[in-house]
Amino acid sequence: MQPITTSNELAALCDRLKSAEFVTVDTEFLRDSSYYSKLCLIQIADDEGAAAIDPLAEGLDLAPFFDLMANENVIKVLHACRQDLEIFVNIVNQLPTPIFDTQVAAMVCGFGDSVGYETLVNKITGGQLDKSARYTDWSKRPLSDAQLTYALGDVTHLRTIYRKLKDELEKTDRQSWVDEEMAPYKETSLYTVEPEDAWKRLKVRTNKPRFLGVLQCLAEWREVEAQQRDIPRNRVAKDETLFEIAAHPPKDASQLDRLRGVPNGFSRSRAGKSLMDALEKGLELPDSELPQLARAKPRPATPPMADLLKVLLKIKCEQARVASRMVASAQELEQWAAEPHKTDLRAFHGWRNDIFGKDAKKLMAGDLALTANKGSIEVVELETE
Repeated sequence: MQPITTSNELAALCDRLKSAEFVTVDTEFLRDSSYYSKLCLIQIADDEGAAAIDPLAEGLDLAPFFDLMANENVIKVLHACRQDLEIFVNIVNQLPTPIFDTQVAAMVCGFGDSVGYETLVNKITGGQLDKSARYTDWSKRPLSDAQLTYALGDVTHLRTIYRKLKDELEKTDRQSWVDEEMAPYKETSLYTVEPEDAWKRLKVRTNKPRFLGVLQCLAEWREVEAQQRDIPRNRVAKDETLFEIAAHPPKDASQLDRLRGVPNGFSRSRAGKSLMDALEKGLELPDSELPQLARAKPRPATPPMADLLKVLLKIKCEQARVASRMVASAQELEQWAAEPHKTDLRAFHGWRNDIFGKDAKKLMAGDLALTANKGSIEVVELETE
């Protein structure tokens, strides 16, 4: 068992696959020591067979593969595709199209919230996944037969899973539900972090504008450094270091070396100078340009009605065979129970309203009740005068 390592082999494979109805795709990657995920293996299959592609092979031109991913006549089937799509965006700034995510489809078809691939393999194909190479280092060569067998299992079972879910979606006329859930995945901005927005990912404990302004500039500096050097953010500077500098700005570069988490001699390095430039930028931001964080409101006690809504949601979603997370979140129900006048929840629109929203409104209005019957809970519509 050998992966594809030459451009001619890959071109021939992709030339054959461009006439397929669909291809199943998965990737193996590493991100332990880099900012961007390092693509180490590509697995792809159609009804005629499966292949592994070695993107680390010297001289291998991946253009035919990415052309296939852009071919709108071939459906690309992936499971929990976000991390795979991020890799494609980072390499070619382009997303595969069209995409069928079996995790999303499975939620629509009643397999539960964020169902795992192994669960689908067991429930749909009756098979078992080989777990022997789950924690392998995919960057090391040569790859063993056991590694390749494990990797190809991620696309061979996917063929059967895809056909089963596709048939179920057609039978229940729910493909549009999947399309709606997948719409955000089509935006390349979902897979990138703009340096100026990097500070928003940090868990800050204060909303002082000047502190936030300095932190914004420091986080932007770190993001640019990490991207340019392709190393993890924390290898540039830990979050705690940025917080310390923003809270107690050093007066000159030499004081950087006194901070915990800052290596000796950092103040004299290029990165040290650019950090001080970012610090100065943050300190000199006009007040009108300082970021603002709304003060967090104390979270009110969860109204008892929210608990009833959660029970109703569970019942209605089980009856409809759809994952409850796709209809409404616990936070949304708690918010609505606390502020019943708000009716802009997603649960009150389209198919979600048909499944749950309209009955949720009846429950809130006292026109619907939940009752126990022989160990189970039933929904009873009350007669109104």
